[in-house]
Amino acid sequence: MSERHIVRAIPGHIEVLHSAGDNADPAVCSQFVYLGRQPILDRDGALHAYELLFRAGAHNYAEVTNDAQATAQVVARTIGGIGVQAVLGQHRGFVNIDRALLFSDIVHVMPPERFVLEILETVRIDALLVRRLAELRRAGFQVALDDVSELSDELIAVLPHVDIVKIDFLLTERAGLAKLASTVRAHGKTLIAEKVETREDFALARELGFDLFQGYFFARPQVLAAPRNRSPRPGLLRLLALLSRDAGIVELEAELKLNPSVVVQLLRLVNSSAFGLGRNISSLREAIIATGTRQIARWAQLLLYADGGDLPWRADPLVQLAGTRSRFMELAAAWLRPHDDEFADAAFMTGIFSLVHVVLGSTPAAVLEKLGLALPIREAIITHRGALGMLLRLAEAAGEGGDAAAIAMGPDAPSGFARLTPEVLADLNLSAAAWFGAHIEEAAA
Repeated sequence: MSERHIVRAIPGHIEVLHSAGDNADPAVCSQFVYLGRQPILDRDGALHAYELLFRAGAHNYAEVTNDAQATAQVVARTIGGIGVQAVLGQHRGFVNIDRALLFSDIVHVMPPERFVLEILETVRIDALLVRRLAELRRAGFQVALDDVSELSDELIAVLPHVDIVKIDFLLTERAGLAKLASTVRAHGKTLIAEKVETREDFALARELGFDLFQGYFFARPQVLAAPRNRSPRPGLLRLLALLSRDAGIVELEAELKLNPSVVVQLLRLVNSSAFGLGRNISSLREAIIATGTRQIARWAQLLLYADGGDLPWRADPLVQLAGTRSRFMELAAAWLRPHDDEFADAAFMTGIFSLVHVVLGSTPAAVLEKLGLALPIREAIITHRGALGMLLRLAEAAGEGGDAAAIAMGPDAPSGFARLTPEVLADLNLSAAAWFGAHIEEAAA
């Protein structure tokens, strides 16, 4: 496997695009988020798990200046950016985690059956940490100890509180390796040989009874790339403020409607293995109820940790288009059916998700299949059929300066749409633009 290459994640599969070195185009790199993953293999050479690694760009090495932010970006990109299925498939992901995040509620954004908490060697082991590890293990997490290289009293003391020990084959003295491995095995812990770079090291690790193996001898990390999906920091702060005072669903719904990128990621969170709802989501309110306010708060905190803050909200034309379009459709739906809140909700959701495939560089069908949206919303976006599909056609025409009124009065328009006269549509379009523009200015203030 080559040392450096980009793999772009598209919902449903991962596609190798091209080689990339240190001289990758900065303009191109700034449009994507990156994530490294390195295979962890079992004794038969089969894939067992991945270690997920922070990557600032297409180059295949880490540039970590803040451990907490690096971990937050790894998790945010895995769950909300690229997608758990695309990154991990059916396997688990090992995530490096520092002391601050271990004690943060954010850690519970990660489904414990999909993520292993890998404690960095810089984390101080004390009684407080031991209690926290017990809480996390009771919650279903497996805990791995990273970069172990010698047998010590500290290691013996922490072994009862972890599940996995990773022994660094580059740092461990060979004279003490057998005793170190046998001691860990005697405590019933899973042994991983990491940084295995030669056939001889692999043979030695197998002979000493290691369970799992990781290193350049098997594979260098891959770099996964996905289009950047920025979340506006002011909006996240307002959302957290609402959650901190136990705001009701109506207020949360209103705030989330101002943040299309957060709504997209919220849907991914709802449909991750952490929830397993077994049903489709048809409104933003339903997504809020299904997720729960505490989980939304965790996600907003994680996005704040991961936020680079390098592009203002108002500078992203896709965010503006999605927000204005979704508001126009909501207003039009409410005008057509004044007492049908569910229809207005579905119209708003249709508007937001009608552009997700552009952000992700895929097709509507491929993206929407993974988001678990209700069938009428999916069909509206993919085929433009039904009342929601007609609203989307009107929104597209209005946004492009087309004759939306002619579409509303066309022979294939549902009953009642002919009442959307040019004057009504112009008012709705202006109201949608003014609504979203006002909140852009508020966010920029």
